[in-house]
Formats: sequence, structure tokens, C-alpha cells
Amino acid sequence: MALISYDNSIEVSVMNYLSLNDILRGGRQYTRAQKSQWMDNYFHTKLDFIEHECRGRNIPILHDKQHMTYYHSIRNGQYHDGQAAVPTNEVLSGVRSAAMWVFGMLYDIQDVQSEVDARISQLDPHHDLPNKSDEYDMLLDDEFGVISFGDTSFYASDLLFSFDRIAYRDLALAIQARRNGQGLENE
Repeated sequence: MALISYDNSIEVSVMNYLSLNDILRGGRQYTRAQKSQWMDNYFHTKLDFIEHECRGRNIPILHDKQHMTYYHSIRNGQYHDGQAAVPTNEVLSGVRSAAMWVFGMLYDIQDVQSEVDARISQLDPHHDLPNKSDEYDMLLDDEFGVISFGDTSFYASDLLFSFDRIAYRDLALAIQARRNGQGLENE
């Protein structure tokens, strides 16, 4: 689902950007023919626009057509062909990075991840996102150890932190409370 969503966000970012009024695009103008060509139903036309935009703004291309096409082909295999495959961490990380970069480049946002984190904090100001903690890592890894997916292994703390920071903190605190409670009962 993550692969499909990040890949789709690349297309949606381009299509939404091209649909905006010139004023909302910082005065950048495109002909009707250009917009029609780039908004065509093909993923590659969106990539052509991204390259055009980077050249026009004199911005380095951080994610080239080759890589984004590769991620898109894996997504198509899952979405259209029904291939039951789990994308690698490298693919998920790559498509996520590409999607964040495209969005940030188009909308002039320097650090998209910081913006996302800030917005999440605004949605629930009483629930700060926890940071990585050596203490939490030790508690979680001692409790759950290493988790393997195929030929790849991960510490439980790293997986949980990447997936859900709140659960990462809450589970570590629950383990800590249980262990503190057990220690008192045994004395």
C-alpha cells in the first residue's frame, strides 16, 4: 500500500501543480499544449515535466527518470498485474524519498519531512512524537529481539520506531513499568 501511495503521489503532485492558477505557482506559466501533454495519462509524461521544471528552475534532479520508472514498474506489477510481492526496503525508501522530493521541489518546501512532522504535532498538540531513545531501544530489543523478513533482519525497536513512534514509546514504557513492578514483587 505504501508503494502504491507514494508512487501515486508523484503523479498527483504534478497534476495538481499544473492545475493551479499561475499565481499559485509563483507566476510560472505553461502553455495549454504543454499542460495537456504533461497531464496525459502516462506516468512518463509527468517525469518529463519534472525534468523540465528542474531545468527551468536550475534545480538538480535528485531522483532521475530511471529510478522513478523502476519504482513505478514495481507498483504496476502489484496494482495492475496482481503480483504478490513485498517491495524491498530500498524500493520503499527510494519511492518515498522521490515522492517527498517531487512534492517539495514543486511547492518550494525545503524540508517536507519536517513539515509533515509539524503538521502531525498540530493535529494533536498534546501528543508529541517521541524521538529515538537508547533506553527504549534496549527495552524493546531485549523483549522482542531481532525480527526477520526473508533474508533481512531488523531490531524490533527500529521497526516499531519506523512504523509508529507513539507505539514505540508506549510499548517501551509498558515494558519498563512491568519490569519495575516485577522487581518490587520479587524483593
